[in-house]
Amino acid sequence: MKIKIIEQNGSRIAEVLGDELLITTAASALDLLASVRYETNCDRILISKALVCEDFFILSTGLAGEILQKFVNYGGKLAIWGEYSRYTSKPLQDFIRESNRGEQFFFTATREEALEKLQHTR
Repeated sequence: MKIKIIEQNGSRIAEVLGDELLITTAASALDLLASVRYETNCDRILISKALVCEDFFILSTGLAGEILQKFVNYGGKLAIWGEYSRYTSKPLQDFIRESNRGEQFFFTATREEALEKLQHTR
């Protein structure tokens, strides 16, 4: 895992890069948040969808909800960018839409959109 700091418009965002899955369980997501905070003092995290396990996108596993709750409880903000068009589950589409209306968890098609979302959160 490599962490790159992006400073734009007064915001500090940690972009997490890697070659292997980084979010596979709620514990791994919390470890990611804690590591990023410790190493960078950032609470805004940008990550590619390729670094998130597929179970996250199957809402019946409960993984997405657990992870979202961890980020809410610990004050972290996460933007996951990537291709979502292949997911046809209405509950997942609703989850993505509702998350994008909030201030802590975002799903975007591009890295640039994800940065934009994270820059404009409180």
